[in-house]
Amino acid sequence: MEPVLYIGIVQSFFAGLMIATKKPQQLHDRIMAGWLFLISLEMIFALSKEYYQQLLAFTFIPFTYGPLMYLYTKFLFSEKPHFGWKNWLHFIPFVVFFVLTFVYRQEKVIALDHYFEHDKLLWLRITYGISFFVSITVYSVLTFDLIRKHQRKIRDLYSFTSEKITLNWLKVVSISFSVTYLAMFIAGAFNMISGDTSTNPLLFSYIGLTLFAFAFSIYGYKQQEIYKHYGIIEKGGENEKEQKGISGSGVKYQRSGLKETEARKYLKQLLKLMEEEKPYLNGELSIQDLTVRLNIPRHYLTQILNEKLKKNFYTFVNEYRVKEVIRMMNDSQYKNYTLLALALEAGFNSKSSFNNIFKNYTGYTPSEYREKKVLLPES
Repeated sequence: MEPVLYIGIVQSFFAGLMIATKKPQQLHDRIMAGWLFLISLEMIFALSKEYYQQLLAFTFIPFTYGPLMYLYTKFLFSEKPHFGWKNWLHFIPFVVFFVLTFVYRQEKVIALDHYFEHDKLLWLRITYGISFFVSITVYSVLTFDLIRKHQRKIRDLYSFTSEKITLNWLKVVSISFSVTYLAMFIAGAFNMISGDTSTNPLLFSYIGLTLFAFAFSIYGYKQQEIYKHYGIIEKGGENEKEQKGISGSGVKYQRSGLKETEARKYLKQLLKLMEEEKPYLNGELSIQDLTVRLNIPRHYLTQILNEKLKKNFYTFVNEYRVKEVIRMMNDSQYKNYTLLALALEAGFNSKSSFNNIFKNYTGYTPSEYREKKVLLPES
């Protein structure tokens, strides 16, 4: 246990320090730095176990982990992040158990070998165990759901994918977080039933937290506030209008305010821009870029693509890029270009996304299509 704690203390403290001193400092960075410092503090308490047990009845810091992970994710996705008073409500269980641990500091409250013993503190042990399990489970689910909704949303906002916007790394962390504590709960239940306390269930959490600290020191440090970083900032309540348009009765955009004549005009402007100026050659093109260039509200562009073309922004732009690659394949000027070079010229920013999108659009891989064009040239 001790080697894990020493590694965990150092890793989480320096990861927290890195993120706390990151420039520019954003709200989600401060939340993550706070979480990492709390992880380090919990492990320090665990290392000085004898003094810790005299001072505190049980550990209470983990009641902040679920809320902090959820709020970190929430503010990472927020277009206008603000830590309001309602966010403090997530920490009520932490405050309650913080107070209780001092009230019962003279008692040995949590002991796996007599967890269900019928004494005056049985209610507290059961309440503590259930509350801890619910906190970890609920916030893991909420965090995963936020990421899932975000990953659906980004295809209406971006023409490319990257770790910084898909946040697959954070999805892995959130799943691993819940699995780590599930393993701890199972190990604890086994110890309580069997009476074998040779293995400390907290070992699972300390190993997991050390790995999380390592992951956040790499990915969390590089992570930017997604929408603001790419210029997608709402003005005048556009996001509220957009959300109203896709909720309620379930009929998309029923209250968006876009008239049919306007939709046809905006679509014509959009297609003209794509054909003449080729903005898709920009590998990091976002819908906000087109919003600015066309002076059309973002939610109107999204609605036009969804309703008129039956496509999201990601598909719409990347089909132009595929057509551009095909055009270059048939142009002798590019005969010595590799497929990857053609893809980059057309605005793709990764080989994997290029291959997938190209095959979805043509039914062939890029290499198969090129061979087909060589053997069977267009008439």
